[in-house]
Formats: sequence, C-alpha cells, structure tokens
Amino acid sequence: MEAVNLLKEVNKIIELYTYKKIGFLNGNVLSIVQVENRTLDFHVHENSDELFYVIEGGFYLETEGKKTRVNRGEFIIVPKGIKHRPVVNELTKFLMIELSGTLNKENSGNQYEE
Repeated sequence: MEAVNLLKEVNKIIELYTYKKIGFLNGNVLSIVQVENRTLDFHVHENSDELFYVIEGGFYLETEGKKTRVNRGEFIIVPKGIKHRPVVNELTKFLMIELSGTLNKENSGNQYEE
C-alpha cells in the first residue's frame, strides 16, 4: 500500500487526453486524465455508474435536458443507463472511477487504452 497524490500524478501526464490508470478497487478502475477544449458524443454506460472528480479546472456534464457545472474539488456520479457527455472548455484534470471495461475507445474519443 502507498498513498497517491492525485495532483502530482496527473501533472506527470505530458499530453492531453492520455488516460493513466492509477489504481484498481473491487473491479473498478481509477484513471486520471487532462482534457481541454473537448466535447464527447452523448453515450450511455448500461452496466456501470461513472464518477468524475475534478482535481483542477471545471467542466459541464450534459444529460438529456440538463447541464451541470462541476468545479475543482467536486465530483459527480453518472448513474448507469443515463445518456451523458462531458463538455470541457478549460484545462481540467480528472480522476475517473468506473467498472473495468466501462471506459473504452468508443466513449473516450478514441483515446483510452486497455
């Protein structure tokens, strides 16, 4: 066991949109990523909830009919079966937690590597 500093780890990532797995928890993957000026297509995770924790920056999470701002130090959980998309205008650093296999090339803008 060792402690992980999220900010230090995400700052080690040189390129935008490069997902780095930093932990595993009961079948869930913890990934960090830096994103800027990117809007993904609407998509649904049928079998798993998804958590976005904002380490730095902020973004909007859009669902059908609702747009929610999530800022530094906040997180939002998207329940399984909810159509959603992240809208990121400014440089934002995330921790994402989801069931292994939930995040893939199709719903990550073709950037996620298994």
